[in-house]
Amino acid sequence: MSFTRTKIICTVGPSTQSISTLRKLHKEGMNVVRINMSHANHKSALSIISKVNKINSSLENGLTPIAVLLDTQGPEIRTGDTTMPLDLATGDEVTLTVRDQVDVETSSIKINYKGLISSVNPGSKITVDNGLINFNVLSKDKDTLLCKVIDGGQIGSKRHVNLPGVRVNLPSITSKDLKDIHFGIKHNVDFIALSFVRSAEDLGKLRKIIDNQKSNARIIAKIENQEGLDNINEICKASDGVMVARGDLGIETSLADLPNIQRKIMYATAKWGKRSIVATHLLESMIENPTPTRAEVTDIANAIYEGADAIMLSGETSIGKYPIECVKFLKSIALKTEKFKTLGYERNLMSDSDWQHLGVAANQLAQSVQADGIIVVTRTGYTANIVSNAKPFNMPIFCFTNNMSTLSHLSLVGSTHAYFIKSITNHNKTIEIISESLKSYYNSKEPLKFVMISGIFSEEHSEAIQVINI
Repeated sequence: MSFTRTKIICTVGPSTQSISTLRKLHKEGMNVVRINMSHANHKSALSIISKVNKINSSLENGLTPIAVLLDTQGPEIRTGDTTMPLDLATGDEVTLTVRDQVDVETSSIKINYKGLISSVNPGSKITVDNGLINFNVLSKDKDTLLCKVIDGGQIGSKRHVNLPGVRVNLPSITSKDLKDIHFGIKHNVDFIALSFVRSAEDLGKLRKIIDNQKSNARIIAKIENQEGLDNINEICKASDGVMVARGDLGIETSLADLPNIQRKIMYATAKWGKRSIVATHLLESMIENPTPTRAEVTDIANAIYEGADAIMLSGETSIGKYPIECVKFLKSIALKTEKFKTLGYERNLMSDSDWQHLGVAANQLAQSVQADGIIVVTRTGYTANIVSNAKPFNMPIFCFTNNMSTLSHLSLVGSTHAYFIKSITNHNKTIEIISESLKSYYNSKEPLKFVMISGIFSEEHSEAIQVINI
């Protein structure tokens, strides 16, 4: 068996948008497809969703459905359109402008954020193109900034701009985001990732939209700046999961402190029992090369040691030359790394309900009786989540649900292997189906031992945990 606790998310793009490639990615271990709305439009997004639905409608035995995560663009600041790239040398002086005129000086760079001038002061740092080009602000007037080039390079149209340490006065959900969110809800995406989350209030706005549309989509909060980091505990409590979005986070905060920041976020998700995703540059070198660097392998392993529910590929699978190989490497690294226990952040889990205590107890019981796994029978996925919060070591959580939406949501819940079952109300019939599924999974004629947790078979949640032999 090649069970891994850690889930794999793949961003779909030109390299992976064919249905045959999506099937291969899924077979190799991809659990979730990410649609990046910074690059996708509704037509291309719908094409991906349709292909995923087609794959899910005819799954091979033992494979769980592919879930879909729609990732919003968020309140991004970008350079304007240029007729040709501008070459900048270190030490040059250049003007950044927010003027609407098209015919600005050839040495000027248009920025689409009207609040730029008021947001920065002489001495402030501005970074472009994910930190590759950097400016220091020398002076400013009504609608321009005079800047010195710290790190030069070629700058083109619509390059991403960061203002480290500056609170950007932009809406948490832009008009584009709103259209994309409604599109995602209409087409039943499983997760919506909100970019540049700064506070729990940002998530409340998205939650209201989802609830008003009676959607089952789960909310992933992307932490990408200092303000989001400062409010991480409140954000965790308000979200269903958190993404450590290391691209912008490494620019908006101290790059040297990024490993510590990642651990702080992972600690918070473990404390509050929320799903966690580590993203960006996991296998960046494999966009061009067939094998990863040693540092990349170690980086991935560290995310797994920290208890990440999922690890996410971006350019590696969207535009990279070796998308299938990337997933294979992630899977193989996870298989090796998960032989060691996590760093133990889950020991600080806020067990604020009896049911969460039962989830922890189920894990402890399974470990003590040396069970082959934990069985969860669930409608909403809640029980599966609380058991996963305990980070079972080398212990699969086999989830059985009669809800297709729950089945997809479990694609981001660490340690789970999910099955769809038409009905879960008849105890004996359900146990019979579970037994057949697990015997097939283990391909074993020897007796198997499991701990089962479920409140479905008893209104009072009595006898919620039991040891069963199959």
